[in-house]
Amino acid sequence: MTAKVYFLPLTDGLSAGEQARALGRLYEASGADSAVDGKDFVAIKLHVGEKKNTTHVKPELIKALVERVKAKGGLPFLTETSTLYKGERENAVKHLLHAHRHGFGVDQVGAPFIMADGLTGNTEYEVSINGELHQSVKVAREIMSADALLVVSHPTGHVAAGLGACIKNLGMGLASRMGKLRQHSAMLPEVMEDKCRYCQKCIRWCPQDAIIEKGGRAYIQTEKCIGCGECLAVCRFDAVKYDWGAESGFMQRSMAEHAYGAVKEKPGKCFYINVLVDMTKDCDCFNSCQPKLIPDIGLLASGDPVAIDKATLDITARVHGKTLAEISYARHDAMIQIAHAEKIGMGSLTYELVQVE
Repeated sequence: MTAKVYFLPLTDGLSAGEQARALGRLYEASGADSAVDGKDFVAIKLHVGEKKNTTHVKPELIKALVERVKAKGGLPFLTETSTLYKGERENAVKHLLHAHRHGFGVDQVGAPFIMADGLTGNTEYEVSINGELHQSVKVAREIMSADALLVVSHPTGHVAAGLGACIKNLGMGLASRMGKLRQHSAMLPEVMEDKCRYCQKCIRWCPQDAIIEKGGRAYIQTEKCIGCGECLAVCRFDAVKYDWGAESGFMQRSMAEHAYGAVKEKPGKCFYINVLVDMTKDCDCFNSCQPKLIPDIGLLASGDPVAIDKATLDITARVHGKTLAEISYARHDAMIQIAHAEKIGMGSLTYELVQVE
Protein backbone atom coordinates (compact mmCIF):
# COMPACT_ATOMS: atom_id res chain seq x y z
CA MET A 1 0.00 0.00 0.00
CA THR A 2 1.31 3.47 -0.89
CA ALA A 3 1.36 5.92 2.01
CA LYS A 4 1.11 9.68 1.65
CA VAL A 5 3.81 11.89 3.13
CA TYR A 6 3.14 15.63 3.03
CA PHE A 7 6.15 17.94 2.65
CA LEU A 8 6.28 21.67 3.29
CA PRO A 9 9.70 23.12 2.35
CA LEU A 10 11.26 25.78 4.59
CA THR A 11 14.07 28.19 3.94
CA ASP A 12 17.02 27.93 6.28
CA GLY A 13 16.99 29.79 9.59
CA LEU A 14 13.32 30.69 9.98
CA SER A 15 12.16 31.87 13.39
CA ALA A 16 10.16 29.55 15.65
CA GLY A 17 7.06 31.63 14.96
CA GLU A 18 7.47 31.23 11.20
CA GLN A 19 8.01 27.49 11.62
CA ALA A 20 4.85 27.29 13.74
CA ARG A 21 2.77 29.05 11.10
CA ALA A 22 4.12 26.67 8.46
CA LEU A 23 3.27 23.70 10.69
CA GLY A 24 -0.30 24.98 10.94
CA ARG A 25 -0.59 24.97 7.15
CA LEU A 26 0.87 21.48 6.95
CA TYR A 27 -1.44 20.19 9.67
CA GLU A 28 -4.49 21.35 7.76
CA ALA A 29 -3.29 20.26 4.32
CA SER A 30 -2.31 16.78 5.49
CA GLY A 31 -5.62 16.05 7.21
CA ALA A 32 -3.89 15.46 10.53
CA ASP A 33 -7.03 16.42 12.45
CA SER A 34 -8.74 13.29 11.11
CA ALA A 35 -6.98 11.47 13.95
CA VAL A 36 -8.75 13.66 16.53
CA ASP A 37 -12.39 13.53 17.59
CA GLY A 38 -14.23 15.69 20.09
CA LYS A 39 -13.45 14.87 23.72
CA ASP A 40 -10.49 12.68 22.76
CA PHE A 41 -7.56 12.66 25.15
CA VAL A 42 -4.82 13.58 22.67
CA ALA A 43 -1.23 12.83 23.65
CA ILE A 44 1.32 15.07 21.93
CA LYS A 45 4.65 13.23 22.12
CA LEU A 46 7.62 15.59 22.01
CA HIS A 47 11.21 15.91 23.21
CA VAL A 48 12.09 19.01 25.25
CA GLY A 49 15.87 18.61 24.88
CA GLU A 50 18.45 18.23 27.62
CA LYS A 51 19.67 21.17 29.69
CA LYS A 52 22.07 22.81 27.23
CA ASN A 53 20.35 21.61 24.07
CA THR A 54 19.04 24.40 21.85
CA THR A 55 18.08 22.54 18.67
CA HIS A 56 14.99 20.66 19.89
CA VAL A 57 11.56 21.45 18.44
CA LYS A 58 10.47 24.78 19.86
CA PRO A 59 7.39 25.37 22.08
CA GLU A 60 5.77 27.59 19.45
CA LEU A 61 5.29 24.56 17.16
CA ILE A 62 3.76 22.50 19.95
CA LYS A 63 1.42 25.36 20.85
CA ALA A 64 0.22 25.44 17.23
CA LEU A 65 -0.77 21.76 17.53
CA VAL A 66 -2.42 22.30 20.91
CA GLU A 67 -4.61 25.07 19.48
CA ARG A 68 -5.74 22.92 16.55
CA VAL A 69 -6.56 19.94 18.76
CA LYS A 70 -8.64 22.20 21.00
CA ALA A 71 -10.42 23.65 17.96
CA LYS A 72 -11.52 20.12 17.07
CA GLY A 73 -12.83 19.59 20.61
CA GLY A 74 -9.96 17.37 21.75
CA LEU A 75 -8.25 17.45 25.13
CA PRO A 76 -4.52 17.74 24.40
CA PHE A 77 -1.66 17.04 26.77
CA LEU A 78 2.10 16.99 26.24
CA THR A 79 3.85 13.78 27.16
CA GLU A 80 7.24 12.14 27.51
CA THR A 81 9.00 9.41 29.50
CA SER A 82 11.96 9.42 31.86
CA THR A 83 15.46 8.64 30.62
CA LEU A 84 17.73 5.81 31.66
CA TYR A 85 20.71 8.11 32.01
CA LYS A 86 21.36 10.82 34.56
CA GLY A 87 20.27 14.31 33.60
CA GLU A 88 17.41 16.77 33.79
CA ARG A 89 14.87 14.18 32.56
CA GLU A 90 15.62 11.14 34.71
CA ASN A 91 12.36 11.32 36.71
CA ALA A 92 9.01 13.07 36.46
CA VAL A 93 9.76 15.88 38.93
CA LYS A 94 13.02 16.94 37.28
CA HIS A 95 11.61 16.40 33.79
CA LEU A 96 8.55 18.58 34.30
CA LEU A 97 10.48 21.42 35.92
CA HIS A 98 13.00 21.27 33.10
CA ALA A 99 10.24 21.24 30.45
CA HIS A 100 8.80 24.40 31.97
CA ARG A 101 12.21 26.08 31.86
CA HIS A 102 12.44 25.22 28.18
CA GLY A 103 9.08 26.84 27.50
CA PHE A 104 6.71 23.85 27.61
CA GLY A 105 4.65 24.84 30.66
CA VAL A 106 0.84 24.87 30.55
CA ASP A 107 0.86 28.67 30.69
CA GLN A 108 3.20 28.75 27.70
CA VAL A 109 1.68 26.20 25.31
CA GLY A 110 -1.87 25.85 26.64
CA ALA A 111 -1.82 22.19 27.62
CA PRO A 112 -0.58 20.28 30.68
CA PHE A 113 2.52 18.08 30.60
CA ILE A 114 1.79 14.56 31.84
CA MET A 115 4.56 12.01 32.20
CA ALA A 116 3.44 8.85 30.42
CA ASP A 117 5.47 6.47 32.59
CA GLY A 118 4.80 7.86 36.05
CA LEU A 119 7.15 9.23 38.68
CA THR A 120 10.19 7.05 38.05
CA GLY A 121 9.56 5.40 34.69
CA ASN A 122 7.99 2.14 35.82
CA THR A 123 4.31 2.87 35.19
CA GLU A 124 3.71 0.63 32.20
CA TYR A 125 1.37 -1.53 30.19
CA GLU A 126 2.37 -4.74 28.44
CA VAL A 127 1.25 -4.87 24.81
CA SER A 128 1.16 -8.11 22.80
CA ILE A 129 2.76 -7.65 19.37
CA ASN A 130 3.91 -11.09 18.15
CA GLY A 131 7.18 -9.60 16.88
CA GLU A 132 10.33 -11.38 15.78
CA LEU A 133 12.27 -10.40 18.90
CA HIS A 134 9.45 -9.85 21.39
CA GLN A 135 6.02 -11.34 21.87
CA SER A 136 5.09 -8.35 23.99
CA VAL A 137 6.58 -4.94 24.80
CA LYS A 138 6.33 -2.64 27.80
CA VAL A 139 4.83 0.75 26.87
CA ALA A 140 4.29 3.78 29.12
CA ARG A 141 0.79 3.38 30.53
CA GLU A 142 -0.70 6.80 29.82
CA ILE A 143 -0.05 6.32 26.11
CA MET A 144 -2.43 3.38 26.21
CA SER A 145 -5.03 5.53 28.02
CA ALA A 146 -4.90 8.29 25.39
CA ASP A 147 -7.46 8.16 22.58
CA ALA A 148 -5.22 9.75 19.94
CA LEU A 149 -1.52 10.38 19.48
CA LEU A 150 0.34 13.17 17.67
CA VAL A 151 4.06 12.47 17.46
CA VAL A 152 6.42 15.38 16.86
CA SER A 153 9.94 14.16 16.06
CA HIS A 154 13.18 16.02 15.42
CA PRO A 155 15.34 13.90 13.09
CA THR A 156 19.00 13.71 14.09
CA GLY A 157 21.83 11.24 13.86
CA HIS A 158 22.02 8.65 16.61
CA VAL A 159 25.13 7.12 18.11
CA ALA A 160 23.67 3.60 18.31
CA ALA A 161 21.00 3.57 15.58
CA GLY A 162 22.29 5.95 12.93
CA LEU A 163 18.97 7.81 12.79
CA GLY A 164 16.77 9.13 15.54
CA ALA A 165 13.43 10.16 14.08
CA CYS A 166 9.80 9.01 14.33
CA ILE A 167 10.42 5.32 15.02
CA LYS A 168 13.00 6.13 17.67
CA ASN A 169 10.71 8.76 19.21
CA LEU A 170 8.00 6.11 19.50
CA GLY A 171 10.08 3.07 20.39
CA MET A 172 12.53 4.54 22.85
CA GLY A 173 10.49 7.58 23.77
CA LEU A 174 7.27 5.80 24.70
CA ALA A 175 8.71 2.69 26.31
CA SER A 176 8.74 2.34 30.07
CA ARG A 177 12.07 2.01 31.86
CA MET A 178 11.91 -1.76 31.49
CA GLY A 179 11.11 -1.38 27.79
CA LYS A 180 14.14 0.86 27.32
CA LEU A 181 16.35 -1.62 29.15
CA ARG A 182 15.12 -4.44 26.92
CA GLN A 183 16.00 -2.47 23.79
CA HIS A 184 19.52 -1.86 25.07
CA SER A 185 20.06 -5.41 26.31
CA ALA A 186 22.62 -6.26 23.61
CA MET A 187 24.54 -3.00 23.90
CA LEU A 188 27.37 -4.10 26.19
CA PRO A 189 30.43 -1.87 25.79
CA GLU A 190 34.00 -2.20 26.98
CA VAL A 191 36.79 0.27 27.65
CA MET A 192 40.02 0.10 25.64
CA GLU A 193 42.77 0.61 28.21
CA ASP A 194 45.26 2.13 25.76
CA LYS A 195 42.88 4.97 24.93
CA CYS A 196 41.33 5.66 28.35
CA ARG A 197 42.68 8.80 30.07
CA TYR A 198 40.68 8.09 33.22
CA CYS A 199 38.96 11.46 33.10
CA GLN A 200 36.12 9.79 35.08
CA LYS A 201 33.37 11.45 33.07
CA CYS A 202 31.84 8.08 32.17
CA ILE A 203 31.90 7.10 35.85
CA ARG A 204 29.99 10.21 36.84
CA TRP A 205 27.45 9.81 34.00
CA CYS A 206 26.71 6.08 34.27
CA PRO A 207 23.11 5.66 35.53
CA GLN A 208 23.84 2.24 37.10
CA ASP A 209 27.23 3.01 38.70
CA ALA A 210 28.54 0.16 36.56
CA ILE A 211 31.91 1.82 35.81
CA ILE A 212 34.73 1.63 38.32
CA GLU A 213 38.47 2.28 38.43
CA LYS A 214 40.71 -0.68 37.63
CA GLY A 215 44.43 -0.35 37.06
CA GLY A 216 44.18 3.40 36.71
CA ARG A 217 41.58 3.14 33.93
CA ALA A 218 37.80 3.03 33.69
CA TYR A 219 36.34 -0.48 33.75
CA ILE A 220 32.76 -1.49 32.92
CA GLN A 221 31.20 -4.18 35.10
CA THR A 222 29.13 -6.11 32.56
CA GLU A 223 26.93 -7.66 35.23
CA LYS A 224 25.67 -4.18 36.15
CA CYS A 225 25.72 -2.58 32.68
CA ILE A 226 22.32 -1.83 31.14
CA GLY A 227 23.70 -0.99 27.70
CA CYS A 228 22.34 2.56 27.57
CA GLY A 229 25.35 3.83 25.61
CA GLU A 230 25.96 6.90 27.76
CA CYS A 231 29.63 6.00 28.29
CA LEU A 232 30.12 6.02 24.53
CA ALA A 233 28.30 9.31 24.21
CA VAL A 234 30.35 11.18 26.81
CA CYS A 235 33.83 9.73 26.14
CA ARG A 236 36.02 12.33 24.41
CA PHE A 237 38.87 9.92 23.69
CA ASP A 238 37.10 7.14 21.74
CA ALA A 239 37.96 4.70 24.49
CA VAL A 240 34.60 2.88 24.53
CA LYS A 241 33.86 0.26 21.88
CA TYR A 242 30.89 -1.85 20.83
CA ASP A 243 30.40 -4.68 18.40
CA TRP A 244 28.23 -2.47 16.22
CA GLY A 245 27.44 -5.15 13.66
CA ALA A 246 25.41 -7.22 16.09
CA GLU A 247 24.34 -4.72 18.69
CA SER A 248 23.05 -1.82 16.62
CA GLY A 249 20.96 -4.15 14.47
CA PHE A 250 19.33 -5.78 17.49
CA MET A 251 18.64 -2.44 19.13
CA GLN A 252 17.07 -0.99 15.97
CA ARG A 253 14.77 -3.99 15.49
CA SER A 254 13.80 -4.01 19.16
CA MET A 255 13.15 -0.27 18.98
CA ALA A 256 10.85 -0.78 15.98
CA GLU A 257 8.90 -3.46 17.83
CA HIS A 258 8.44 -1.23 20.86
CA ALA A 259 7.33 1.57 18.52
CA TYR A 260 4.73 -0.75 17.03
CA GLY A 261 3.47 -1.62 20.50
CA ALA A 262 2.91 2.07 21.24
CA VAL A 263 0.61 2.59 18.23
CA LYS A 264 -0.91 -0.75 17.22
CA GLU A 265 -4.04 -0.33 19.33
CA LYS A 266 -4.80 3.13 17.85
CA PRO A 267 -5.53 2.49 14.14
CA GLY A 268 -6.44 5.74 12.42
CA LYS A 269 -5.81 7.71 15.62
CA CYS A 270 -2.09 8.50 15.21
CA PHE A 271 -0.41 11.16 13.11
CA TYR A 272 3.29 11.90 12.75
CA ILE A 273 5.29 15.08 12.12
CA ASN A 274 9.05 15.23 11.45
CA VAL A 275 10.69 18.63 11.81
CA LEU A 276 13.71 18.75 9.47
CA VAL A 277 15.19 21.84 11.07
CA ASP A 278 18.39 22.26 13.13
CA MET A 279 19.38 18.65 12.42
CA THR A 280 22.47 17.59 14.36
CA LYS A 281 24.86 14.64 14.51
CA ASP A 282 23.56 13.53 17.89
CA CYS A 283 20.11 13.49 19.43
CA ASP A 284 18.58 16.14 21.67
CA CYS A 285 19.39 14.00 24.71
CA PHE A 286 22.93 15.40 24.64
CA ASN A 287 23.59 18.03 27.30
CA SER A 288 25.31 20.36 24.85
CA CYS A 289 24.68 23.00 22.23
CA GLN A 290 25.31 21.22 18.93
CA PRO A 291 25.92 22.83 15.54
CA LYS A 292 23.49 21.79 12.84
CA LEU A 293 24.94 19.48 10.22
CA ILE A 294 22.98 20.67 7.20
CA PRO A 295 20.73 23.62 6.31
CA ASP A 296 17.06 23.36 7.25
CA ILE A 297 14.83 21.51 4.79
CA GLY A 298 11.21 21.61 5.93
CA LEU A 299 8.37 19.76 7.64
CA LEU A 300 6.93 16.30 6.96
CA ALA A 301 3.56 14.90 8.05
CA SER A 302 2.01 11.47 7.55
CA GLY A 303 -0.30 8.91 9.06
CA ASP A 304 2.46 6.32 8.42
CA PRO A 305 5.52 6.26 10.73
CA VAL A 306 7.53 4.03 8.40
CA ALA A 307 6.95 6.19 5.35
CA ILE A 308 7.78 9.44 7.16
CA ASP A 309 11.17 8.14 8.34
CA LYS A 310 11.96 6.72 4.89
CA ALA A 311 11.05 10.09 3.39
CA THR A 312 13.33 11.80 5.92
CA LEU A 313 16.29 9.76 4.70
CA ASP A 314 15.35 10.20 1.06
CA ILE A 315 14.90 13.97 1.27
CA THR A 316 18.14 14.59 3.17
CA ALA A 317 19.96 12.47 0.56
CA ARG A 318 18.29 14.32 -2.30
CA VAL A 319 19.22 17.73 -0.91
CA HIS A 320 22.67 16.98 0.50
CA GLY A 321 23.94 13.92 -1.36
CA LYS A 322 23.90 11.66 1.69
CA THR A 323 21.19 10.75 4.16
CA LEU A 324 21.17 12.35 7.59
CA ALA A 325 22.20 8.97 9.02
CA GLU A 326 25.12 8.61 6.60
CA ILE A 327 26.33 12.12 7.38
CA SER A 328 26.10 11.43 11.13
CA TYR A 329 27.10 7.80 11.64
CA ALA A 330 28.00 6.06 8.39
CA ARG A 331 28.97 2.85 10.24
CA HIS A 332 25.28 2.15 10.95
CA ASP A 333 22.59 1.03 8.53
CA ALA A 334 19.64 3.12 9.70
CA MET A 335 17.34 1.32 7.28
CA ILE A 336 17.34 -1.67 9.66
CA GLN A 337 14.81 0.00 11.96
CA ILE A 338 12.64 1.27 9.09
CA ALA A 339 12.60 -1.98 7.12
CA HIS A 340 11.87 -3.99 10.26
CA ALA A 341 8.98 -1.69 11.16
CA GLU A 342 7.46 -2.36 7.75
CA LYS A 343 8.08 -6.10 8.10
CA ILE A 344 6.12 -6.35 11.35
CA GLY A 345 3.17 -4.40 9.90
CA MET A 346 3.74 -0.90 11.22
CA GLY A 347 3.64 0.90 7.88
CA SER A 348 4.90 1.08 4.31
CA LEU A 349 8.23 1.91 2.68
CA THR A 350 6.32 2.88 -0.45
CA TYR A 351 5.03 6.43 -0.33
CA GLU A 352 3.87 9.37 -2.40
CA LEU A 353 5.41 12.71 -1.51
CA VAL A 354 2.82 15.51 -1.62
CA GLN A 355 4.30 18.99 -1.58
CA VAL A 356 2.42 21.68 0.35
CA GLU A 357 2.97 25.37 -0.35
